[in-house]
Amino acid sequence: MATDFNCSTRQEFIKPGANEISQGTTGNNYFELFLKSREAIGVSARTLMFYRERLSKIFSTIDCTTITREQIHEILNSIPPNKYGLATRHASYRALKAFYRWLNLEYGITNPMVGLPAPILGKPILPTLTLTQVMKLIAECPTLRAKAIIALFVESGLRLNELSHIRLHDIDWECNTVTVIGKGRKEAEAPFGLLTKQYLIAWLRNNRGKADTNGNIWGISSYGIVSMLRRLEKNTGITCNPHTFRRTFAVLLRKAGVDTMTIQNLGRWESTAMVQRYTRSFTFRDSLRFYKAPLGQITNCEGGNV
Repeated sequence: MATDFNCSTRQEFIKPGANEISQGTTGNNYFELFLKSREAIGVSARTLMFYRERLSKIFSTIDCTTITREQIHEILNSIPPNKYGLATRHASYRALKAFYRWLNLEYGITNPMVGLPAPILGKPILPTLTLTQVMKLIAECPTLRAKAIIALFVESGLRLNELSHIRLHDIDWECNTVTVIGKGRKEAEAPFGLLTKQYLIAWLRNNRGKADTNGNIWGISSYGIVSMLRRLEKNTGITCNPHTFRRTFAVLLRKAGVDTMTIQNLGRWESTAMVQRYTRSFTFRDSLRFYKAPLGQITNCEGGNV
């Protein structure tokens, strides 16, 4: 098992039979054990928070060991759609599926999620920013640090966790890249442009003492970055969060004629499917700007004049 107990405590959690529950172990115990097991295998703090937020509400009123499929249907149906469809309901479904898979494997308790279809996700056009909006945000930033953060988000497509852990030695000033630890603890490089480079140099020149004092070059945590973005959104009325910047990174590259596979590599996505989802706002008219007629070099038309 992934959880870590001493010998006397460990004996209380020996795997039971298929329909038998460990003596003295309640539904809440199993939930906490699940979280400890995820932490032990190294899932991110953000993923742990996701499981806790999604599952604690459900298991606060229902014993996870006796829940029925009908109750799961009721729970999922109680989650209303938002403007992007059933994404929130789908998130709860994924959390439940992960928990009950673990519970079945570790303790032999029947998995009520087996064969339960996932909520159907729609294909909404997710919000992105125009270049004009990005430049307005940068212009409205009150500090060099904020300007550097916004520019780096948009030019690199970095996730919040990636950007908030950049240290001085991660930056390659010659290649204009930054080394980050991304999803799945994978090391990768992300690019940035001349504008970001100028803001980074200006910020670090004037604030060298703050660099790496809080585990990054910014001198503030990821929560500080989010707070800064929220204030900027309130002041400008422009959507201002890491997910929107990551989508904007993909869409601006797509509008510049960069193909989806190259965007996938630059943005460190596992497949082109997420790139296609993020760039759904890229329209036929946008594509038409890059169209080259396959017969465009042929000028002689047989059969008479057009």
